[in-house]
Amino acid sequence: MAEISTLARPYAKAVFELALASQSFAAWSKQLAAIAEAVAVPAIAQAIRAPGVGKTQLAEVIIDALKGTLDGQGQSLVKLLAQNHRLHAAASLVEQYEVLRAEAETRVAVEITTAAPVAEAQKNALSAAVTKKLNRAVDISWATDESLITGARIKAGDLVIDGSASGELERLKAALLK
Repeated sequence: MAEISTLARPYAKAVFELALASQSFAAWSKQLAAIAEAVAVPAIAQAIRAPGVGKTQLAEVIIDALKGTLDGQGQSLVKLLAQNHRLHAAASLVEQYEVLRAEAETRVAVEITTAAPVAEAQKNALSAAVTKKLNRAVDISWATDESLITGARIKAGDLVIDGSASGELERLKAALLK
């Protein structure tokens, strides 16, 4: 069977194109998250895997559960996913859509891990520096990890900037072992 991400990709691209055309990125994010949450409910997840459950019936149950959350296009997406046996790929669809949305909005998710809690002024300065370095809007999530000893580690997609003492010690260790 194909990877779930492969199954979800064409749906994510199609939804992204719809959102781009109508500039409704946030609305689609909300609808996709609701669909993914609904199909993750144990009873619905079990029904998705059950061979005797009608796909049209399953789609209607999900649409009824999400009444007021889904617009007409969102309902059509649920029906299409059910008809093509792709409801189980909803979480991957959300992930791929959000990546496409972030690229279109020139946003990037950044994770900054520091050795100790950071003051608000330092957070603002570091946020500005990262925004300037990446030349994009950033959504920063902050974490603390005492094993870094001191400093910080910044992750933005494939880019990792490790300015921690533990990272420097690892680099020194690798250099000595060569």
